[in-house]
Amino acid sequence: MPAGLPLPGHSSQGYVCTVSTADTTANGEAGSVATPANGAAQGLIGSQPAPPPDSTAAIRHEAGFPVLWLITPATLWLVVFLVLPLLSIIVFSFWTSTGHGLEPDLTLQYYHDYFVVEGFFDPEDRNFLKPSVFVRTLGSTFYFTAVVMVLCLIVGYPIAYFLAMQVQAFKWQLSLFLLCMVPFWTSYLIRAVAWMPMLGRRGLLNKFLLSIGAIDKPVGFLLYSEFGYTMALVQLYVVLGVGPIFFSLAKIDRSILEAARDMGATPFQIFREIIGPLSLPGVAIGMIFIFVMLMGEFATAVVVYGGKASTTGTVILNYYAIANYPFAAVNALMLMLAMMIGVVIILRIVDIRKEL
Repeated sequence: MPAGLPLPGHSSQGYVCTVSTADTTANGEAGSVATPANGAAQGLIGSQPAPPPDSTAAIRHEAGFPVLWLITPATLWLVVFLVLPLLSIIVFSFWTSTGHGLEPDLTLQYYHDYFVVEGFFDPEDRNFLKPSVFVRTLGSTFYFTAVVMVLCLIVGYPIAYFLAMQVQAFKWQLSLFLLCMVPFWTSYLIRAVAWMPMLGRRGLLNKFLLSIGAIDKPVGFLLYSEFGYTMALVQLYVVLGVGPIFFSLAKIDRSILEAARDMGATPFQIFREIIGPLSLPGVAIGMIFIFVMLMGEFATAVVVYGGKASTTGTVILNYYAIANYPFAAVNALMLMLAMMIGVVIILRIVDIRKEL
């Protein structure tokens, strides 16, 4: 009924007929509600009595669990085991080591020793503008980390792809994924030491190569070498990349892949346009896990590499062992800064929030 016209059978008392989407019936037809101009409720056959004021049920707002109690445990944990240790490392890096303790006299000498070598500013010296051994050690740590990250991606992505895309039954997916997690059921040191009987001169790999006639005598480059060190790191940390990639691939809607096949897309096109981009968040998260763990790695370098190469982790360990805590703190701060830069680079390459 047009707005502003009086209802049939009633006097023109200022009734206004309005149509609201909230009054739409289940079959899609709109209903008319007559409302007097003075604001009283009006039905089709007359005015409706207003409900008594005490008939409205009172809404009780019960107080929930205090938010402060919910955040206090996590906050205390972070403060005690993260914030305070980091602050202490920063403070100790400015103190002076006496060989048997620390003296709280502020100095930048240890930062100078970390970055600058003798003859660094002398154009005629062979060390002119040459990075210190500690900066070069941090660079080699970064290099090994990048190489192992790429190898972990090459090895781990096909495993995650097979579990998520090729295995259809959920129980088999879960079983095989748990099988990939088996290395984490043992100690880290046990997994590192286990490479010694595998790569040694009398190890299983040498015996296998001798049995097939690939070599005439045992080779020694497998153990205490860059090759063995890299293999051990890949085996130790590839699982950290398989998990996030597997979960990203498992979330992909199969109907999208079926639609792409129906439109004539090749498997490579499906991977390039759909699977690859949608799995990037898992790849980025996995690479962040691997990157952070590898940058602080020191045990494998000692056990598998025989201490032939120094990492920033081994440098920190060595200076901590001789009670030179300020210089160990400086190395730890530089390592933490390098970790933050690496994580930021990964997040700049893949915007996790946008992809999710």
